[in-house]
Amino acid sequence: MSDLRPPENQVGGHRASANKLGPLIDGSGLFYKPLQAGDRGEHELAFYEAFSTHSAVPARIRDTFFPRFHGTRLLPTESRPGEPHPHLVLDDLLAGLEAPCVADIKIGAITWPPSSPEPYVAKCVAMDRGTTSVLLGFRVTGVRVVDPEGAVWRTERPEVKALDTAGVRRVLRRYVSSVADEGMDCALAAAVYGGKGGVLSQLRELKAWFEEQTLFHFYSASILLGYDASAVAASGGAGGVRVKLVDFAHVAEGDGVIDHNFLGGLCSLIKFISDIVPETPQTQPLGPS
Repeated sequence: MSDLRPPENQVGGHRASANKLGPLIDGSGLFYKPLQAGDRGEHELAFYEAFSTHSAVPARIRDTFFPRFHGTRLLPTESRPGEPHPHLVLDDLLAGLEAPCVADIKIGAITWPPSSPEPYVAKCVAMDRGTTSVLLGFRVTGVRVVDPEGAVWRTERPEVKALDTAGVRRVLRRYVSSVADEGMDCALAAAVYGGKGGVLSQLRELKAWFEEQTLFHFYSASILLGYDASAVAASGGAGGVRVKLVDFAHVAEGDGVIDHNFLGGLCSLIKFISDIVPETPQTQPLGPS
């Protein structure tokens, strides 16, 4: 499988290298995520196995908002020659986008499951309090924007860790602004965030499910936003906007209780994005008064 390579559009997690395991893509629409060490990898695998066949999960929710699970595969690794490592085989969520723009947003004011050991809880508490997770119910972990000409703007890890509320608002505006502008014109906000099939429409559909579902509690999971800058520029439409949930190493049983931690963060994100859309410059004539 010599065509495997690290995804260029990765904005969160560890990037694959000669010394480090990381996700890979094969160019045919599949994404290979290394099984994490210890319980995390086993938990994530168990979640995908249970979720992909769970009769109580609506097919619309499963097919629209979650990566399709294709089992596991042992892959050779540069970091450990001769020692293949198990990988989750999932859909490549950005496959088919000519100029993919991506944002990774970790949801929830609490990012550790109830069964976590104390040292891990302390680590998560420090991170959640040091970022916007506790205050806003979510934090931005990475953004990459590319325009139709190939110019790229992306956040760096120290930058996103230091984001305050104003910084989060600025980055969410930057995500739907033209790269060439070097500023925040929000030129694509109406097409990407608003309208039928836009980010807000999809987030609200997801919210409606979280207002009812009591099967799972999602800790430290992220919402991945994606759109095709080329398609948006060409049509002025939604440009293949995608809203997906990713990262399930810390999912817990819902036990009949609504996941208020995730739902609260999701509502907060919807509010932040809703505040951006009306700020978009009016591009269409209003017609005769």
